[in-house]
Amino acid sequence: MRVARIPALAGLVLGLLPGLALAQDQAPTIDTGDTAWMLVSTALVLLMTVPGIALFYAGMVRKINVLATVMQSFTICCLIAIVWMVIGYSLAFGNGGALLGDLSRLFLAGMPYDSTPFLMGPEGDTVLFTIPESVWVMFQMTFAIITPALITGSIADRMKFSALIVFAVVWSIVVYAPVAHWVWHPSGFAWDWGILDFAGGTVVHINAGIAGLVAALVLGRRRGYPTEPMMPHNLVLNVTGASLLWVGWFGFNAGSAAAANGRAGLAMLVTMIATAAAGLAWMFAEWSSRGKPSVLGITSGAIAGLVAITPAAGFVTPVGALFIGIASGVICFVAVTVVKVRLGYDDSLDCFGVHGVGGIVGAILTGVFATEAASGIAGLNGLLYGNPAQLWLQIQGVLITLVYSGVLTFVILKIIDVLIGLRVTKDEEREGLDLALHGEAVH
Repeated sequence: MRVARIPALAGLVLGLLPGLALAQDQAPTIDTGDTAWMLVSTALVLLMTVPGIALFYAGMVRKINVLATVMQSFTICCLIAIVWMVIGYSLAFGNGGALLGDLSRLFLAGMPYDSTPFLMGPEGDTVLFTIPESVWVMFQMTFAIITPALITGSIADRMKFSALIVFAVVWSIVVYAPVAHWVWHPSGFAWDWGILDFAGGTVVHINAGIAGLVAALVLGRRRGYPTEPMMPHNLVLNVTGASLLWVGWFGFNAGSAAAANGRAGLAMLVTMIATAAAGLAWMFAEWSSRGKPSVLGITSGAIAGLVAITPAAGFVTPVGALFIGIASGVICFVAVTVVKVRLGYDDSLDCFGVHGVGGIVGAILTGVFATEAASGIAGLNGLLYGNPAQLWLQIQGVLITLVYSGVLTFVILKIIDVLIGLRVTKDEEREGLDLALHGEAVH
């Protein structure tokens, strides 16, 4: 077993991490420390969706749509868990070809239930994990869950619940699974090219962000937007959700090292630095331009920093993380407060402005600040360290994801609209989705 195409690696840069067994003469064994860390990381990433995203978004909508917003995140968590087990995992991490995995793990068929180390990749290009495959399945399931949950931030207050269910299932199979395969599987073309995405800046955030923007455009603006006030219902919920996201993100990024090692420690450290820097950058930008720093502003900035450092977490130094955090805080602030207003689109809770734009910033700056000093991978450098080609690779990854996800999202939504309709009625929207769709209300 070996890892080919070095240094043309993407995603987790599996096979170059100290916690992974590579030598042909080394007997494959499970590392209990790595396994324990991955189990903890998996729980932390799940925490990001329920209750993290659920509370973060619920605090930002109007009172009449709080329960509907929470319901969307919770339902997606249930839905995608089953979709991932049935077909999603196989399409994303089955060997397959350059574009898509095969069906060798349909319904998780063939997955060992004992402590056998997990092999990923085709013959001659195999990566050997020191964790059981069941742990990897579950860890990656949490990524598949949070991605469509993020999209709901763009369509809050106006999408039919039935349409959302269909969209989440189809989108996860048709869009998410292929992109994950491209970037995170040795057979994927993005892996082969050397496009870097340590923990999901492209696969999760750009993917969800552009899908959210397309969905917002297809659905149209909320009734009354932007002339009627649509103030957040409860910013305490928003801060609580943001805090849970911050904590959970350590599993998201540090867990993507797939081992309890120095790479995981670096990923955790730079995640903290970038998040803090982005929160402050947004806060000071808002303070300077609007005269007052807001609670919603600093939480949004922190999330922007978390997003931006995600693709870079295993490849950059703390100084690189600092600059990535500052850049993402300022650029996402401009995207949300200036660009969105001037263009007039209704990205309700700023999924595109924070996750899409933040993901783009992070993916591109990975090509600037990546360095072998941080990654430990000889020759893996970005623009600042003498390798401008990496920057171009990162831009290609961004563009491909934007086009693929954007076009497929548009097609899926249009088909659903023809079959069952996308948007609630005018009366239902005015009444609020809590009562109109779920027969419940917050009192």
